[in-house]
Amino acid sequence: MAFRPSRNLLILGVAGAFGLAAAWLAARYLDERVADLERRHQQPTARAVVPKIDLPAGSLITHDTVAEREVPLDWLHSSAITPEQFERAAGSVLAYPARSGEPLVWPQLEGRRSAGFAARVAPGRRAATLPVDEISSMSGMLEPGDVIDLLVTVQRDPHNLTLPLLQGVSVLATGARLQPGGSDPQARSFGTITLDLDPEQAAQVVAARTVGKLTALLRAPGDRSPAPVVRTDALALLGLAAPPPPANRAVPVIYGGSHNPLLEVGGLPPPAASAATD
Repeated sequence: MAFRPSRNLLILGVAGAFGLAAAWLAARYLDERVADLERRHQQPTARAVVPKIDLPAGSLITHDTVAEREVPLDWLHSSAITPEQFERAAGSVLAYPARSGEPLVWPQLEGRRSAGFAARVAPGRRAATLPVDEISSMSGMLEPGDVIDLLVTVQRDPHNLTLPLLQGVSVLATGARLQPGGSDPQARSFGTITLDLDPEQAAQVVAARTVGKLTALLRAPGDRSPAPVVRTDALALLGLAAPPPPANRAVPVIYGGSHNPLLEVGGLPPPAASAATD
């Protein structure tokens, strides 16, 4: 009599075969995933600027709306914006929508040229550019980010008055330099400085330029303490002011052959001419 396996054994065998096949497929899938991750890990990558969320056209590109992401170098577009280039793109507007996580590229932006320096000016502030000479620019020692005081010297005949105009003013740029640092002598030679001012301060600077001479005084890093505002004659500061006129000396007046102290210069007025006759 031939052996006939029971139905339960057949079901158990088929289930075991399916289990072994599933385990083999799972192991193969995991091996492929591990190999793919290893290939990605070995593949060179580069950092790119990506939106944190989907951004529609017209969105402003700021530090709050983007992040850095490692992207395989083979997949990175040649026009992608890198973190080192982001300051040039900050403040620009998207001409086309940008998807979250996808590298931003320069053609997506509009108005990059006009938004470059203007993006550094905070809302409600003004960037005022002033011509300087070798004295008022500390012989090229000013750098962007420095804090200065401005003095104004005004000629008011016959005096030259020197007084503080503004205190604790931030320097946005020296010439065309927007960043501090660098040892190139030509880069440190500049004929203008650009200051961060509010509208009222900007008007004061414009008015001061028309009536006097401006001089910049460099402050220590982090020093924002106010200095007393004293209106001082320039010659007095140098000790060259003219001495005050001598005080009037009393001149005795003889009235009726006697000395009357009330008639001395500085005292009471003399009597009428008709009463001064002997």
